[in-house]
Amino acid sequence: MTGGLSLGDVVPNFTANSTHGKISFHDYIGNHWVILFSHPGDFTPVCTTELGKMAQMQPEFEKRGVKLLGLSTDSVEEHKSWTSDIEFYSPSSVAYPILADEDRKLTQQLNMFDPDERGADGKPLASRALHIIGPDKKLKLSFLYPGTVGRNMDEVLRCVDALQLASKHKIATPVNWQPGQDVVISPSVSDEQAKEMFPQGWHTENLPSGKPYLRMTKIAQTN
Repeated sequence: MTGGLSLGDVVPNFTANSTHGKISFHDYIGNHWVILFSHPGDFTPVCTTELGKMAQMQPEFEKRGVKLLGLSTDSVEEHKSWTSDIEFYSPSSVAYPILADEDRKLTQQLNMFDPDERGADGKPLASRALHIIGPDKKLKLSFLYPGTVGRNMDEVLRCVDALQLASKHKIATPVNWQPGQDVVISPSVSDEQAKEMFPQGWHTENLPSGKPYLRMTKIAQTN
């Protein structure tokens, strides 16, 4: 990402109108994880498919203690009208709030602009940005897609699983990891520490370098 919001930063608090009334962001987070995702505009084709997919997947996110929060650069009234299209397309109920950002101030504050996409008024539109924010209000992961590319929401769910597992254990997830597969013990953990942290044991890949840094173990995913 570019701009003033980087991984590990506390995401600024804000108050904004939404389809669920006025929202104070830090209060909305509470002790939960939050996925905040922006859209270029209401009644647009790719956005309709994305919000519909999020509506379908909301129960899976809720199992993981994750709240959803959409944002689009139109009014609450337009959002509510648009929701009927989203629900018809999905078909799933849009049970999460969608923030209004007509003046685009919130989009700018959260670094969610697409510099190449502009509305009829000539102003920049929101990109397909998506921030995963932890209970500590810090930015844990961010996707930044242009308006022309729809997001992969299954990948978002996979990333939530990886982030939550890493928040509980000194591990990282390897390439193409899926829940239930082996994870990597952090290099900062010594073998002696690993014996205490990972009593289930681990196996070390026999690499040509002979360096035993690729230690793999299995940890059950709990939500």
